[in-house]
Amino acid sequence: MSTQTIPSLDGVAGRVIRPDDAEYDKARTPFYGGVDPRPAAIVRVADANDVSRVISLVRETGTEFIVRSGGHGVAGYATPNGGIVLDLGDMRHLDIDAETRTAWAETGLTAAEYTTAADTHGLATGFGDTGSVGVGGLTLGGGVGYLVRKHGLTIDDLLAADVVTADGQLRRVDAKSEPDLFWAIRGGGGNFGVATRFQFRLHPVGTIVGGMMMLPATPDVIHSFIALAEAAPEELSTIANVMPAPPMPFVPAEHHGKLVIFAMLCYAGAVDAGERAVAPFRALAAPIVDMVKPSRYPEMYPPEDPNYHPIATGRTLFIDSVDRDVADTIVEHLGATDALMRVAQLRVLGGAMARVPVEATAFAHRKSRIMVNVAALYERPDQASVYEPWVTGFAAALRQGDNGAYVNFLVDEGEARIRDAYPGKTWDRLRSIKARYDPTNLFRLNQNIPPITAT
Repeated sequence: MSTQTIPSLDGVAGRVIRPDDAEYDKARTPFYGGVDPRPAAIVRVADANDVSRVISLVRETGTEFIVRSGGHGVAGYATPNGGIVLDLGDMRHLDIDAETRTAWAETGLTAAEYTTAADTHGLATGFGDTGSVGVGGLTLGGGVGYLVRKHGLTIDDLLAADVVTADGQLRRVDAKSEPDLFWAIRGGGGNFGVATRFQFRLHPVGTIVGGMMMLPATPDVIHSFIALAEAAPEELSTIANVMPAPPMPFVPAEHHGKLVIFAMLCYAGAVDAGERAVAPFRALAAPIVDMVKPSRYPEMYPPEDPNYHPIATGRTLFIDSVDRDVADTIVEHLGATDALMRVAQLRVLGGAMARVPVEATAFAHRKSRIMVNVAALYERPDQASVYEPWVTGFAAALRQGDNGAYVNFLVDEGEARIRDAYPGKTWDRLRSIKARYDPTNLFRLNQNIPPITAT
């Protein structure tokens, strides 16, 4: 436990959870396991005024703090030892205007909650691939999900935001009001303040053709799957998880532990066109499991086990292509470890995401073709030293000419990789904006962008 002094939080309208409270253990636990953080207080803020008060208190006292939306941060910043967690989880109000196809969403909402509510109007905003992720952190990093090729990143549908900056001031931020800050929060992460509400654009999304398809993961099938995903209509976004088949009830026992493509497909368009777009994937090999069907969009987010807290290590990168040699490399590396679970996740990008100019937002990877995440899951934290080298070596073996990184999937890899997330002039502009809105680097327990200093 940190010995730093914790400021009085008596004026906060929301819940203040301390170590002697019954709900403390549940409240302090982030999504990823393997850590045992013990913050001095978890503040479940009630509104923007609470956020402003907490920020002012930590600024005045020098107390360490982090901001948490859904607690899924892969880098482990979601809960500190000592200090304060500013938890947005109680801020879940959603106001949908179906006529204008816009919504104001508080940032403690999860992707599944927002998506389910929007679907009652036949509308959707694209988030990520996991329903329990908070929309706050996901959006600030970019947002790559099941609608990325059809409607772009989450930030491409961000119209405005309410942000409490380091001075405690609540600001309405959009393309006309404080445009530099609006540019920065579209991909720059939590470096510039606490976003309390977002205004999103909604798109008509009715019945989709989507779900999970499991195929045998031979090098030929992996290579062909990615080629089909690249050639598919923009309405189709895919995620191919190359991994050992999990022992789930719907997976035939003879396939358990064997290498498969655990694929998620989502066609956001007419059902008959969606069936035609999916057919070539079914023809690659006899599907082991095929749950792809006409459905409502929220079904892309199946129920999750709230007690599941995986211990994992991973790396994220972008690559240009998956030829037969790359597919061979994937199969070879996945067979070279005994990790409890190991995966190479491949997301073909392009489409609407790529048509936004690179300089339009702080997310600077518009031209990247394929996002790859490699990861190992294991049973005990002390096994990290066993599997970290494998993950690092796997990522190195896949690396091609694109050195970029997606900030939402970065682990604690140091400043060099953060720089890779914000290449070229993007980094300099972000540091300049940081100096204006957070000159003392109050928001630093994150993938940190330090303020530029005068020379």
